[in-house]
Amino acid sequence: MFLSSVLKTNVTGRIFIELPRSSTSARGIALLGGLIFLTYAMVCIAPDIFDSLFHYPQSRLDITVIGAAIVLLSTWAFFPLVRMDLRLPRDEPIRFNRARQKVYFYQYRFDRLNPFGSKGWGVKPVAYDWADLTAEVYRVYAPMGNGGLIENVMLSVCKPGTQEVIDRLFLCDNIEQGKQYWALARLYMQDGYDALPDAVRPVQGQKKGNGLNPLRYLAPKVQWPAAIDIESRSAPGTE
Repeated sequence: MFLSSVLKTNVTGRIFIELPRSSTSARGIALLGGLIFLTYAMVCIAPDIFDSLFHYPQSRLDITVIGAAIVLLSTWAFFPLVRMDLRLPRDEPIRFNRARQKVYFYQYRFDRLNPFGSKGWGVKPVAYDWADLTAEVYRVYAPMGNGGLIENVMLSVCKPGTQEVIDRLFLCDNIEQGKQYWALARLYMQDGYDALPDAVRPVQGQKKGNGLNPLRYLAPKVQWPAAIDIESRSAPGTE
């Protein structure tokens, strides 16, 4: 069910395939949560602070410090999540280039410790040799509304010739989907496009949006940097 019509390929399908990927399945929660918190602060917290300032001036400094701390901590906690809601691309595809035996990730990076900066934020595609990639499955139990089980499938990158992991990149948040994606990638990279099932061969263009969530329609489109776009879609010596 996950593999039906998911591939994006070049015209012949002999050079690369592209798998869709999205690191968030609930875009807009942080933005909505931030608006709710801001409304609550303005309606419930701010009036109490102003009332205390007028009727209990001796506690003005303490209240001001506490109020400022709440605002600063809340901003630091919510802003990176809201920024991701607005700037995370609608898709973060992975290109498997069989001709080069390399894998290209349309990777979005973010830095929670520096939510207002630009250095650690934005799309920064990376490329790794296919031989250095391994799929890993993670199951984590946490107090969540979905019963507490969080599943992630990651692609780990090992330093060539060693078992030292130098990077981990998100593949999907469903183990069954991850198994199928990984099996599809291995089949293509080892045996070629003709070995793929017919059901996953149709060329898929970039969709304008996904589902009914309006933030997905407003999210930035996928736009590979020119140099890596050409490299990831071509064979060696044909750029």
